[in-house]
Amino acid sequence: MRITGGTLCGRIIKCPDGIIRPAMDRMRESLFSILGDLTGKSFLDMFAGSGILSLEAASRGATKIDLVEKDKLKVSTILENVSISPVKINCHFMAVELYIKRNKEQYDVVFLDPPFPYKYHQDLILRCSDTGKLKNDGVLLIHRPSERHLDERIGNYVRTDERVYGRSILDFYRPVE
Repeated sequence: MRITGGTLCGRIIKCPDGIIRPAMDRMRESLFSILGDLTGKSFLDMFAGSGILSLEAASRGATKIDLVEKDKLKVSTILENVSISPVKINCHFMAVELYIKRNKEQYDVVFLDPPFPYKYHQDLILRCSDTGKLKNDGVLLIHRPSERHLDERIGNYVRTDERVYGRSILDFYRPVE
């Protein structure tokens, strides 16, 4: 896998052992083009897999980055991958649901990329809403299979955009004012 933009553009990172469904280059390029400049922003990457989204965020100027992954088979590869980051990427190796419950920080961008068989997409967004994971002007993104439908409004978040990439959909949710 390669980093698609920013200061680390073109760098190749390793794919970890275990089950992984890396976000397509095209989707990542599109996602970060939509998000724009991340200079000084905070980024939360949940179900991080290889850490590629955290590295894309760091490459584009994000300065506070947290990565969450529970699969212990991925730890050494993630740590090796994030070592190229120009900023510290805080790695949390635990279940996403537990991280959401325990962590009290707010973020400019929250990215959720659960495995496609995962059945609790809506509940995950609701947990983020209930615990105030987003700053007032923040955005939560969730990558899901096209067969899994989500409500327009979940908790205090409302869907503001939806992008289709083959059989994948990327939803954008923002806090309701």
